Formats: sequence, structure tokens, C-alpha cells
Amino acid sequence: MASAASMIGAGFCFGNSSVLGLKQSPRCTVRPRRMVVVRAEGQTINSEIRKNEEKVVDAVVITELSKPLTAYCRCWRSGTFPLCDGSHVKHNKATGDNVGPLLLKKQ
Repeated sequence: MASAASMIGAGFCFGNSSVLGLKQSPRCTVRPRRMVVVRAEGQTINSEIRKNEEKVVDAVVITELSKPLTAYCRCWRSGTFPLCDGSHVKHNKATGDNVGPLLLKKQ
């Protein structure tokens, strides 16, 4: 993912800095950015990974977390994306998929 600084400055160009700040470069051309929405409506997300399991959930143990457990969405349906809100349950029932969250656990 892009950093916040690169996302903020993505449409701007600056020339030499002045004493009080930055001045815009006359050579700069601003190109419109396209937004891409990724959705997999009516089809499975997980087409081949561990299909013999009811739900694919992976857990990673990390020592430097503020919460004891954080679930990240892997179905792209969460209303709180990138965090999981359980939307994969409805998706799995509708499509026969078995996608589940990535769990980060504090050690």
C-alpha cells in the first residue's frame, strides 16, 4: 500500500523550495487519478487453497500489538475494511466459498 505522504502528494509537483514553503513547479502536469473498486460478486474468492476446510483462517502471533486479537478481512466484503466484520459468513453461504479472516494475535 502507498504511504499517506505519497497518496497526499500524488497529484502535485513542486520545484525548488522557498524560505517559507514550497512553490509549484511550472513543468508540473496533473493527471486525473482513477479509483478501482475490487469486488468479486457471486463468485468464490478462494478457488483452490485448502478447500477441504470449512473456513480458511490463518493466525499470526506478533509481540507488538495494542489489542490481544485483531481480525483482518480477506473476503473484500467488510463494512469496516480492512478489519473483518464477519461479512465472509454471508459470502460463504451464498457462494459455497470458505474464506475467513486473517487473525493477528498478541503474544
